[in-house]
Amino acid sequence: MFRSGTFVAQHVEDVRDDQVQPNGVDLTLGAVFEQTTAGRIGRDGKTVGDRQEREPVDDDDSAVYRLEPGGYVVRYADRIRIPEGHVGFLFPRSSLLRNSCMLDTAVWDAGYEGRGEGLLEVYHEVELEPGTRIAQLVLAAAAHEFTYEGSYQGEHLD
Repeated sequence: MFRSGTFVAQHVEDVRDDQVQPNGVDLTLGAVFEQTTAGRIGRDGKTVGDRQEREPVDDDDSAVYRLEPGGYVVRYADRIRIPEGHVGFLFPRSSLLRNSCMLDTAVWDAGYEGRGEGLLEVYHEVELEPGTRIAQLVLAAAAHEFTYEGSYQGEHLD
């Protein structure tokens, strides 16, 4: 069973009222990166390729990321905690889809805490403001025998 947006909001730090939806919480854009070197995923571990952070440019009275077609790693600005007895799923907001963008994400296991990342696929030029809502986190009740303690635990909490 999926939980209400009000329940999900209890597990997102400093959530604004406009982020709470009936069935989840919108996560906001914290940073955009371009991968600059190859990564590797093997049976015995992984190496994430080096990245360069994109800087937003001034556009009239606000800053925006101007993104050409391609793949970008996005970091969410929001600190989340997946509670015991739940699993987190992240979906792109329809505004991204309507602007020829796709956000690829992964399952967030019970016990995960951090500011996660996703892969933003841009198929047509787009401008995104820092802090704009780009994804919706939903939580579903889930049985599990242990909680997440992997290498991404606590990521980007500094």
